[in-house]
Amino acid sequence: MGRHEINTRDGSNSHNLFGIKAGGHWKGETTDIVTHEYINGRRTQVVDTFRVYDSFEHAFTDYANLIGNNPRYAGVVQASTAEQAARELQRGGYATDPRYAEKLVAVMNTMGPLNAASSFLADSR
Repeated sequence: MGRHEINTRDGSNSHNLFGIKAGGHWKGETTDIVTHEYINGRRTQVVDTFRVYDSFEHAFTDYANLIGNNPRYAGVVQASTAEQAARELQRGGYATDPRYAEKLVAVMNTMGPLNAASSFLADSR
């Protein structure tokens, strides 16, 4: 799980809070960084290309669109709890770390309970 901000080539902030990779369809600015992926069950250091945003707001909007509009993550949107949403993120292939959901739930648990009156996933529509 991300422990460092993703910087651009010139050292400025990419505003990429969620570690979203650029992929072939991304039309915006990118930056290449050294990261770790689990390949065949082994943690492997790789260089990969990540999205660069002009603001944190843009990063949040893109994340909400990615999760809310991609059938791979339908289980996240339909989850009734934050813990279930974390497990659905992993099931959808959001991260290669086999302990991703477990680590995400541990981070959430340090933040305390969610307000039951609010939705834990922003509406991306």
